[in-house]
Amino acid sequence: MSFTQSRRRWLRHLKKSAVFRKVVLGSVGVLCFLVIWQFVCMAGLLRLPTPLKVIAETWDLIIDPFYQGSGTDVGLGWQILTSLRRVAIGFSLAAIIGVGLGMLIGSSRLLYDAVDPILQVLRPVPPLAWLPISLAALRDNEPAAIFVIFITAIWPIIINTIVGVQQIPKDYKNVARVLRLSRKDYFLNILVPATVPYVFTGLRIGIGLSWLAIVAAEMLIGGVGIGFFIWDAWNSSLISEIIVAVIYVGIVGLVLDRSVAFVGRLLSHGEEVHS
Repeated sequence: MSFTQSRRRWLRHLKKSAVFRKVVLGSVGVLCFLVIWQFVCMAGLLRLPTPLKVIAETWDLIIDPFYQGSGTDVGLGWQILTSLRRVAIGFSLAAIIGVGLGMLIGSSRLLYDAVDPILQVLRPVPPLAWLPISLAALRDNEPAAIFVIFITAIWPIIINTIVGVQQIPKDYKNVARVLRLSRKDYFLNILVPATVPYVFTGLRIGIGLSWLAIVAAEMLIGGVGIGFFIWDAWNSSLISEIIVAVIYVGIVGLVLDRSVAFVGRLLSHGEEVHS
């Protein structure tokens, strides 16, 4: 086989690869977006810095994300980690309590009918509407921000878990009755495996909302955090720093979503989560 034939065969193999398509097409898409952004800004259609100007003005910020100054003067890496710590605490509490309540409510029709109006009223409340209430109740910025994360994430987790419990096939329940499974065996062998895809749908929605909420909340509570960093950059008219921070926020949000989805696929043996 000649070198030319080997190269063509190798290229055909890569084109058939889903990873290759995603990487190449994704890279082309990003490049096209940057080129359009560059020319639109150069033409004066948008009063924003061009990509090249953004990189030039924020190069020190990019290459030294863990810069440590005084007070809130720290690098983007520390800002992101501080926000992630708050999200981790609030989201973990929401996941534990939300899954537990969801399974309890979903297993009882009477309890569901009693609680459903409360869920439907509180679920649409915007995350930042909870911030004044949490500040008034807790009297401290840090626990108030964590509470906002908790209350934002818990509703999709509870609701999706309830749906998962209610969608358990009747055949499963009939088999459990025939085999006279104990409550423990029913919980471990029927309830949990059947609801895992629904639970992780709620967790994916919850982690996404948590990350959105903490960025908004930190703009108001101040201190170290990516949200406050963006707001402080705006007050200082540092638009390039805002753009870089927004890109970091998007990348971290994507990683969080994919991480939860990956764990969900592992625990549900490859079954896709329900949307």
